[in-house]
Amino acid sequence: MAYRRLIGASASEDRLEKLIEDRLKPGADKERIDSRIWDLFGETWAIMFTDLSGFSRNVAKFGIIHFLQTIYESERLLIPLIEENDGILLKAEGDSLLVIFRNPDKAVQAAVAMQRQLLQYNTDKTDEEKVLLCVGLGYGPVLRIGDIDVFGHEVNSASKLGEDTAKAYEILVTPAVREVFKSRADVKFTEADGHFSLSWRE
Repeated sequence: MAYRRLIGASASEDRLEKLIEDRLKPGADKERIDSRIWDLFGETWAIMFTDLSGFSRNVAKFGIIHFLQTIYESERLLIPLIEENDGILLKAEGDSLLVIFRNPDKAVQAAVAMQRQLLQYNTDKTDEEKVLLCVGLGYGPVLRIGDIDVFGHEVNSASKLGEDTAKAYEILVTPAVREVFKSRADVKFTEADGHFSLSWRE
């Protein structure tokens, strides 16, 4: 099964690369090629990017073993919650995770569950042992290349929110995510600087 997935992902990459090469040729019908690319790879997903607050600073202060411990603990605590909410983990790089969800409701549920899990976990931990999560969520059309990667405006926006903007314990979402939940009384947001912060603490 893993071998078949690997072949499928490689074939997807090869096909996309061929279409991009065609697009670069003089006189190429870019509109037609773009349409083919979206027909082949276009899907709608909720995108989650996570990051750990203060991670680089703590690695510099406490060393590589601390780095490995923090990564291990964060993945041990968070990946089961991602799987429980039908998320697909595409990438785990350093202290960051890239996860996609077919259902935006499941993405929000997972993000809240992850923050609550870590809030409880951190209760009796020293400052250097705490796992402080930042989350960014987006939702919309993306180009999905198998189980390898996704590309699109909402991917970029979620990445910026999760990795650059969100602080510890924050779940920031794009306007597209807010639009999905605008009629839901059980999901509340506050607005700031063009993005929305999900209210999750009871």
